[in-house]
Amino acid sequence: MLIARTLNGLQAHSLTPERARELGQLGYMQWLGALPPDSDYEFEAVRAYLRAMDFIETDPAIAAFCDLIRDSLRRPLRPLDLALPKARRRGGARKRRLSI
Repeated sequence: MLIARTLNGLQAHSLTPERARELGQLGYMQWLGALPPDSDYEFEAVRAYLRAMDFIETDPAIAAFCDLIRDSLRRPLRPLDLALPKARRRGGARKRRLSI
């Protein structure tokens, strides 16, 4: 259920490549933070990737999310390039209303 919520949040239209990467990173951090402490990371990562892979071609943020999952499973292990988005105005309520 958690991966479905994460993927739903990542499905957005008309994203710039930078914004898609930011959302993909946020989605990865949300998904990772919600995993139970005793879960098998590799199993959960493969399961999340398999659930998300159908959307890679159509949703750039989900593609960025999947890239992070693939990078996290590569050997030898190395740190992932994760960062919070830079603070900036994005249009607020008016832009959200216009997007509907």
